[in-house]
Amino acid sequence: MTPTVVIVDDHQLFRAGVRAELDGLVEVLGDAATVEEAVRCIAQLEPDVVLLDVQMPGGGGVQVIRDVARVRPAQRFLALSVSDAAEDVIAIIRAGARGYVTKTISGPELADAVRRVADGDAVFSPRLAGFVLDAFAGTGAPAPSAVDPELDQLTAREREVLQHIARGYLYKEIGARLHISPKTVEAHVSAVLRKLQLSNRHELSRWAVERRLVD
Repeated sequence: MTPTVVIVDDHQLFRAGVRAELDGLVEVLGDAATVEEAVRCIAQLEPDVVLLDVQMPGGGGVQVIRDVARVRPAQRFLALSVSDAAEDVIAIIRAGARGYVTKTISGPELADAVRRVADGDAVFSPRLAGFVLDAFAGTGAPAPSAVDPELDQLTAREREVLQHIARGYLYKEIGARLHISPKTVEAHVSAVLRKLQLSNRHELSRWAVERRLVD
């Protein structure tokens, strides 16, 4: 099922650009430029995920989350910002956002992040995850979920392939289960090995088991 999105950002050109990047990948229901407009739009359209700028007039993304919580407490937010400052990341996550990615992200990567947040995952650009872990460590407060910077590099499909590899399936079997070709499976495995800096499928299996990605 394609997730639905509302884009909140005070720059019209950026909102238009995000719409164009996400076209055909997720369903954009609407967009908003101010805190007040965002709250009305989200309450009316009820999107799966709100793509939320952090720094906006009138209280920014944090204020949007607080105001929406009164009318739609289960709403999921993904922060999308030019800022990678620790204080911005921590503030928006503490307010209730499920993830934080920077505006250098590609359209397909952003769509994948939206899908993961819609499914209940926490998603962070790799170098930002450490800020969140540091912020919640020792406070007694739970982090949004187990955040793993290495795992966050992988796309949803790469995770699926990794899980099947860890369960001992062959490329042909994985391809049949995921309805892709063995060559495509091999390409995904190569990408995962490169991203995780591992050498072979045995190391991949061990890596996945250590992170409890398989039953």
